[in-house]
Amino acid sequence: MTRIQPQMTAKMDAAIDSALAERRIVGTVTMLSENGNVTYRRAAGFSDRESAQQMQMEDRFRYASITKLFTTAAALKLIEVGRLDPAAPVTNYLPDFQPRLANGRIPVITIDHLMSHMAGLDYDFQQPVQGPYARACISNGLDNNRATMAENLKRLSGQTLLSEPGGKWRYSMATDVLGGVISAICDEPLPIVVAELVSGPLGLNAGFHRHPDRLVPTYKDSDTQPVRYDEQTEIPFGDGIVLRLDPQRIGRNDRAFASGGGGMEGDAASALVLIEALRDGDFLSPGMRQQAMKLRTPPNQPTRGPGWGFSWLGSYLIDPNAAGTALAAGTIAWGGVYGYSWLMSPQLGRCMVALTNTALEGMIGRFAAEIAEATA
Repeated sequence: MTRIQPQMTAKMDAAIDSALAERRIVGTVTMLSENGNVTYRRAAGFSDRESAQQMQMEDRFRYASITKLFTTAAALKLIEVGRLDPAAPVTNYLPDFQPRLANGRIPVITIDHLMSHMAGLDYDFQQPVQGPYARACISNGLDNNRATMAENLKRLSGQTLLSEPGGKWRYSMATDVLGGVISAICDEPLPIVVAELVSGPLGLNAGFHRHPDRLVPTYKDSDTQPVRYDEQTEIPFGDGIVLRLDPQRIGRNDRAFASGGGGMEGDAASALVLIEALRDGDFLSPGMRQQAMKLRTPPNQPTRGPGWGFSWLGSYLIDPNAAGTALAAGTIAWGGVYGYSWLMSPQLGRCMVALTNTALEGMIGRFAAEIAEATA
């Protein structure tokens, strides 16, 4: 393991230590690589607080939106061999997926729109509790809804688009639709395709609907210390908005579809290997890596805040000053709702993944901000 600057190690340790001491997170596995070499790795806190089980490097997590990187990586491999065209309409692959605009017109949604979250789709947790997606029983891929992929895509197709595709960025179920496209192209269930195109070639210990009994328990923020939940729970996510998360879903393969946007599980090392493979190496051609990392959103459309746009892989740092960060321009970052954050800095050759078992602190809380800034 190559050594990194002592001050960077100290900052990462301090971010972890303070989050644990202040009971903002229960535990974490955090890893950093530089130019393909792992330079920092630490498991800290509890994987299971109630049984005093210490977090271990090999512990497994529900990946949530880290899954999007796997689905996108599979799409990139199909693009590279000419089986998927990013400029093509989604209807070329899913003929029945034809959501309408508010005026009743059916617009063209392309694969690029899906991959850049510019398709005009939405997530239920960005709508009121009884919003359109909830009324239509659309699964977000993380709840206890047991719809099949075909059923869920049909329900989603029946919803009114929020905007003209390509006009506005909106984080959404677009990657679930992309998973349906990939499955249709390969005529195989999405878990098999991801295993064949991504997890297998990279030797990753990650997949869908596997080892539910081996996953770390889940916790959520509270005023004193994180609260454990083992069944579906609602987590506040803004004014009148909640996240519905069912930690048991990943063990159900009876109808609950394999969500391309959030249905996988695995360890921190596998997530880091994939992020590094998307940054450099021979998993993808240099040209395809550049396409994946390219800024896709129009000017003046912040994604995770001022100064940030979006690429096919995640949010793209356009202006560090506007974002108020020491991270390098061109950094790509995102996270996962169960309590994760990750980043890739092509300029510095640096990749980081921080998996916690605490939502939402590990994704958008002080810990997530401090662990990212420590890598700058």
